[in-house]
Amino acid sequence: MNTRPVVLVLLLVVLIITSQFEWKQQIEDAADADPATARRRQQVLAKEDAVKEKILLSQEKNIQQLNELIESLQRQLLHCRGSNSTVHTATIAATKVSEVEAEENIDD
Repeated sequence: MNTRPVVLVLLLVVLIITSQFEWKQQIEDAADADPATARRRQQVLAKEDAVKEKILLSQEKNIQQLNELIESLQRQLLHCRGSNSTVHTATIAATKVSEVEAEENIDD
């Protein structure tokens, strides 16, 4: 049978693939050992951190503005409820006065 050549080919493929991974790892290790690459990597990380911090500060500012807006809307709502209550009370009082006057007119 032809199982022996197939097994040899599979082993060869596995060997090639594993050697590729080892070779890439060695290149990455060599790049990490280079001081210039390490500095560049640190600069990139510092820039990323600065951008993240700016984004967070911007989001905090937006949240604060939204909280202030919510407080303002709540005050307006309370004011409207108070005004509505006053108008409702005044309407009820005026209705009662009208009813009393109508009863007095009927009695006369």
